Amino acid sequence: MKILIAEDDANTRRGLAQILDGEGYETVEAADGREAIALFGSEQPDAVCLDIMMPEVSGYDVCKAIRKRDPQVPILFISAKSEEVDTVLGLELGADDFIVKPFGVKAVIARIRAVARRAIVEKPERAPSRGEFAMDDLRVVPEELRAYRGDDAIDLSLRDLRILKLLHDRRGRAVTRDQLFDQCWGMNFLPNSRCLDQHISQLRKRVEADPREPQIIKTVHGVGYRFE
Repeated sequence: MKILIAEDDANTRRGLAQILDGEGYETVEAADGREAIALFGSEQPDAVCLDIMMPEVSGYDVCKAIRKRDPQVPILFISAKSEEVDTVLGLELGADDFIVKPFGVKAVIARIRAVARRAIVEKPERAPSRGEFAMDDLRVVPEELRAYRGDDAIDLSLRDLRILKLLHDRRGRAVTRDQLFDQCWGMNFLPNSRCLDQHISQLRKRVEADPREPQIIKTVHGVGYRFE
């Protein structure tokens, strides 16, 4: 899934890109409103993170231009403008949500996942895989970016889903670290064992009934991981 980030502040733009890359999204970046409109046409992103105060063309006008081309693509305003009138105007122009700077990482992730769910509902082919699947007592529903243990819902990132799907599809076989990086991070990602281990550790805390005795993501020492 591809997300366009339109933000004139380079530090904020890079920060958002790092958050989204960590979630498993592909990102394209625009430094002003005019570039944002051009990239929306050429890149056809699945969702848009849009600042309001930008050079050349304001975020409000970018939102209007995008809505003329695509009435459905999710748009998330991210701005330092915090007055209620700004929020109302953004939503009236067709934005799906509004986050005020400075923002927390968890807040951005939660809203991005909500926007991604809407994008998948509009176009199910955007989901990382089609159809739910089971892993031990866990029911994974890619179209919702969630897993369920009984009635308890567990939010997942796109990368989480790719990892679980890969392990599920190769049930009983060890999935090497290189295979995980290639298929869940991308061929251009520079492998980092610590990055993988940390991600698996955090994922286990959410999807395993007992992370100390994992049944879904088992370690195969010296090789990688396996789902029995």
